[in-house]
Amino acid sequence: MLHHVELWVPDLPRATRSWGWLLGRLGWRPYRSWENGRSWRLGGTYLVVEQSPAMSAGTHDRLRPGLNHLAFHAGPATRVDALAAEAPDHGWTPLFPDRYPHAGGPGHYAAYLVDADGFEAELVASAPEAGPDRPELR
Repeated sequence: MLHHVELWVPDLPRATRSWGWLLGRLGWRPYRSWENGRSWRLGGTYLVVEQSPAMSAGTHDRLRPGLNHLAFHAGPATRVDALAAEAPDHGWTPLFPDRYPHAGGPGHYAAYLVDADGFEAELVASAPEAGPDRPELR
C-alpha cells in the first residue's frame, strides 16, 4: 500500500483549492496543515501539497521525466461523469475531452484532468459487475 505522495506546488492557496476539492469529493479528509503545506488522508495513505522553499524550479511539466499523473478510484461511471462536470469550477481543465470517457482505451472509463500548475489527475470508474448482460466481464 502507498504510504504518501508529496507534490511540490508553486502556489499553495491555488493547489489547496483544486486538490482540496478533488480529494474531498473522493472521500479524503484534511489531515495536517502548516505554513507551507496541507495534507489529506484516506485510510493509511495521505497526499501532501507543499510550497517548499527548497523548490529548484517554479513549474511542473507532466511530460518531462518524473511524475506524470495520479490515478484515483472514483466509483461508478456516473460519479466520474459528475466529477468531470464539476471539476472546471474548481481549477481543473479536462484533458482529451474529444475522447472522454475512453481516452485510456475502449475498456477504460475515466476522466483526465489537469490543474492550473500542470498536475494531472485521472479519475477511474470502477469496473461494472459481471452478469448475464455483461458476459465479457466473467
